[in-house]
Amino acid sequence: MANFILIGLCILAGILFRKSKTLPKDAHKSINAWIIYIALPAVSFKYLPHITWTKDLLFPALAPICVWILGWIFITIYSRFTRMSMATSGGLKLVSSLSNTSFIGFPLIIAYFSEKELAIAIICDQVTFTLLSTIGIVVAIRSSQQQQLSAKLVLKKLFTFPPLIGCLLALTLPRYLNLSSLNVLFDKLAGTVGPLALFSIGLQLKFGGWLSELKHISFALLYKLILAPLTILIIAVFLGISGMVTRITIFEMAMPTLLTAGVVADQYNLNPRVSNLVVGIGILLSFVTTGVWWLVLIYSGLV
Repeated sequence: MANFILIGLCILAGILFRKSKTLPKDAHKSINAWIIYIALPAVSFKYLPHITWTKDLLFPALAPICVWILGWIFITIYSRFTRMSMATSGGLKLVSSLSNTSFIGFPLIIAYFSEKELAIAIICDQVTFTLLSTIGIVVAIRSSQQQQLSAKLVLKKLFTFPPLIGCLLALTLPRYLNLSSLNVLFDKLAGTVGPLALFSIGLQLKFGGWLSELKHISFALLYKLILAPLTILIIAVFLGISGMVTRITIFEMAMPTLLTAGVVADQYNLNPRVSNLVVGIGILLSFVTTGVWWLVLIYSGLV
């Protein structure tokens, strides 16, 4: 119960601080910098060195890729029927196909399951960020036509992304150095992810003008909150795999849109108004839909 109160309190605090204009307009950028450069790498160092790697972990690694591919197809078909602009189509592909596996996913996993299951979630998270940093940037550049696409640009975006660097270091350094004396430090830093991420979300939530864009928003969220996790559930049932790894993976795919995907859509001018509405409304709806998915995963007996 305390975790749910924390989630609501942090988001509400962010909304109130934004409306009262107590903090500077772009205060969330400083908070996000802490999360991306310090807290998320610390999460990797806290959990990844202690994971027992098995073939079961291929499922959380491949699920985000599957969600991305199907989301790209879903929006491509939808865009051809509605004849939307390339920029709008590119923005919807970004915000429909990438899950908020850390900022929202980590706190909700702790609330619905337990903190130890974050080790599984980190795998989903790193693959998701890798997708955004590679093919996501490719889609953004091609859709905006503002910048020439090159392998050098994509590789630069990928290998300068702090959470990915943290992940790679967390997987390699413990093989050569004893970092156990730093476990308390990693624990304290990792503990800042949830509250600060939720507070940052509250600072950014905006819903003005959503009614005029309801069609695009509905299709994007239909896929992100319902069809994406349903697809991964069907694949798990078809393959006959079950257990906590499978449940956490499906739950992570049920998360709303990755916040950074909305930021990228804004940077490349991919109809940022629609993209940000999908992000904001999706976060609110996800507190209901993830509860439903938790009931399905725990009580259906399918996985």
